[in-house]
Order: sequence, then structure tokens, then C-alpha cells
Amino acid sequence: MLFRQNSSLWLAIATALVCVSTAAGADWPMWGANGSRNMVSAETGIPRTWDIKTKDKIKWVAEIGSQSYGNPVIADGKVFLGTNNELLRDPEQGGDRGVLMVFREADGEFLWQMTHEKLAAGRVNDWPEQGVCSSPAVVDGIVYYVSNRAEVLALDAEGFRDGENDGPVQNEAHTSEADGDVVWAVDMYNDLGVFPHNMAATSPLVVGDMLFVNTSNGVDESHINIPSPRSPSFLALNRHTGEILWEDNSPGRNILHGQWSSPAYGEAGGKMQVIFAGGDGWLYSFVPETGDLIWKFDTNPKDSEWKQGRGDRNNLIATPVILDGIVYIAVGQDPEHGEGVGHLWAIDASGEGDVTESHVVWHHPFRRTISTVAIHDGIVYIPNFSGFFHALDRETGKLVWEYDMLAAVWGSPYVVDGKVMLGDEDGDLTVLKAGREMEVLAEIGFGNVIYSTPVAANGTLYVMTRSHLYAIAGD
Repeated sequence: MLFRQNSSLWLAIATALVCVSTAAGADWPMWGANGSRNMVSAETGIPRTWDIKTKDKIKWVAEIGSQSYGNPVIADGKVFLGTNNELLRDPEQGGDRGVLMVFREADGEFLWQMTHEKLAAGRVNDWPEQGVCSSPAVVDGIVYYVSNRAEVLALDAEGFRDGENDGPVQNEAHTSEADGDVVWAVDMYNDLGVFPHNMAATSPLVVGDMLFVNTSNGVDESHINIPSPRSPSFLALNRHTGEILWEDNSPGRNILHGQWSSPAYGEAGGKMQVIFAGGDGWLYSFVPETGDLIWKFDTNPKDSEWKQGRGDRNNLIATPVILDGIVYIAVGQDPEHGEGVGHLWAIDASGEGDVTESHVVWHHPFRRTISTVAIHDGIVYIPNFSGFFHALDRETGKLVWEYDMLAAVWGSPYVVDGKVMLGDEDGDLTVLKAGREMEVLAEIGFGNVIYSTPVAANGTLYVMTRSHLYAIAGD
């Protein structure tokens, strides 16, 4: 296995990378900024309010597609995001497609895009009008993401604007300055037999020389049959070449619906570990270099039942967050299944084997959610799909305060500059004071649904609606 001979050196490097703080004036290069996936930034000078109509504090606005679910990331002077092809930039690449768009960080100028035709199977694998749902990861001038076609892709962050065709892939169909330059690609659908349910949606994790993804393997249109139980659910690749280093199909025939979460990485019990949320409702921890199982945890009660929205056994759609050896994750279902009973867990990640009964730090009864927690200054922030936003004591899991968003929530909370921000399905971004005293600082309407999570980088806040990306800065 690659890296085994130099595992000590590799782990030292990887540990340093995952522990890099999101310092003020820094990029936000992947979902959660780093392997911990904690949605907290050290940026300062971020406005608490602004005005969309008068453009007060609006640095720039970019039009994107009409359905945008992933999250923008900011690296190397560029902003990368996934959307659909409703905003047709190239008539030769028309029709329903997934799109990765890239803009200049300074002024929002469009730089280049990569488009992907929809899978022929249709909505069972690649839902119409839904674009690229993956939040990219950008490292060393390469952008990694998962397309709507369930391809893991590595692209040159410059696209073809640099006049070069990088990497072994030399047969791109479109090679103008406005097009993406593929370095390597792994087709999980055709080559690995992965059967994504509805959409392929996972945000890659890069640690050292490795790249980790959930595959989105799931059920077919019957919602009962699992066409590819032996295909991988979790995948590790060499990020430089796309070589598959290891794969794991632990959920197998127990997949409930789909697998749309994203992996996390951190240390507990003296071990570095990569943590995957399985489509069977179990959380899995693996040795990063080998894929050997360290521990697993069932996030549902043993007597729970899966009934596609009517039952009380849930999926894991949120991303696990690992901080100081504790993993935090809440359960949920496809939003089309509606509201229902859920759970939020804090799990001691230092164990081995099945730790369901032995390593619970605390459990918070909760409604279903697809949101990822943010942890800051002793508080765990988490909304549920019903729109109730909870602040919990990090040590005990006890409720500190609750705020009713009055709308469904798809995105995740984001802590920055003494504030915690959260968007909702009504198109409002609520800004609250971070801490134990609940105080609403502002509520800004964007006029379109906010499915994503606000992020900050280099003194600028980015808010993405279904159709536009807003860059916000200033006193």
C-alpha cells in the first residue's frame, strides 16, 4: 500500500495539514476549510449587516445557475462552486448539465467552467436540472470535486487560460480559455459499478497525498433494491494520479437510501483516522493509509425502522466534525421525506470495534437534519430541517438556547467574527451573536432560496443562493 513505508513522516505531515487554523486573511479551500470540517473561521471585520438593494457592502455579485446546492470555496485568488447549466455561457455546451464555475476573487469576473452532461439513466442517478452538488477542494493548484456523473475529477485550477493541457487527460471536448482542463478522472459509475441514487454529492477531503470521497452508492427507483451492494461506499485515492489506494463497501446491502455525506479527518486515542458516514446509518472510522476499520457507531436506536420518511431510522447526510478527539454528527433523511425524529451525537473517537454502547459522550434528541455542526467557544451550533436552531453546551449536550428560523434549513451554521450565520429556504440569512446569550443581530433577505452555507475568506463573506453568489465586505 502506498505510503506504508513512510507512514510516520506522512502522518506528521497530514496532522500538520489538518490542524492548520482558519486564520484571518486566509483562503477557505474546502468544505469546512480543513479535515476537521468544523465550520468556524478566524476572519475579522466581517459585516453583520448589509443591503442587497442599495449594494451597501456588496463587493460584487455573480450570476450562476438556477439550482445550486454545494458550497463555494476560495483558494489562490479564485472562487469555485457547483451549479447547473441554466445560465448558458457556451451554446456548444447546451442542455441540462452539471457545471463547475470559477470566478476571480477580487472582482467576481467569470474565468472558466467545466460542464458535464447528465447520465442517460435520468433521475434515478442524475436528477434533472440539478447540477454539480459537490463542494470542491483546492490544493496546490488542483481543484478536486465529484461531478453529477459520479466522476472524481482533478482539474488544473487555471483551466485552459494558461494555454496548457495538463495531465494525462488530453482529449477534452472543449479547450477554449473559458473551459476546464482535466488532469485525471475516475469514473465511479462506469468503472467501479457505483449506483448513485438521485445525485452524486460528496465534498472531497484532501489530506497529504490522499483524497477521500463518499461514493453516493444507493438504491434504485424502487427504493428497495440495491443494484451494487459490492461497489465501494468509501474511497481513497492518490490525489496526484487518481490511483485507487483502497475502497470499502461496509454498508453493503444495508444501505437505506443514498450516501451523500462527506468524510472528515482527525486524531483520537493517539490515532489519525478518516471518518465516513455510511448509508446504513453507521459512522465508520478507518486507518487513513490502509482502510482498516478502527471503530464503528450506530447512530440510530436498535429498535428503529426504515420506512422512507415514515420510519424513525435515519440516514447520515450531514458531515461528521471531529474536534479534540470527539466526533459530532446528527442524523436525517432526504428533505422530500419531510420532518421527523432524529438524533445528535457526540462520540469519543478513541475506541475500537463497535463503540455504539461504550463511547457515547452525550446524546441530544433532535429533529431530522442534513446540516453539519459548528463548534466554537464551548458551544455546538446545529439547526434541524424544521428550522429550529439550537446552541448546545459542548461538554454536556444540554440546550443553551433555541431560535426559530420560521423556514426549513438545508445549510449549516457558520461562526465568524463573533457571529453565527445561517441561511434558510425562504432566502433569509440570519446573523446571531455567537455565545451563550441568544441575540439576533440581523436578518437579510436575498430573494432566493439559500441551500448552502456562508463562508468567509480574506476579509470577504460569500453567500450563495440558488442563482447568485454574493461577495460582501466593508465596515
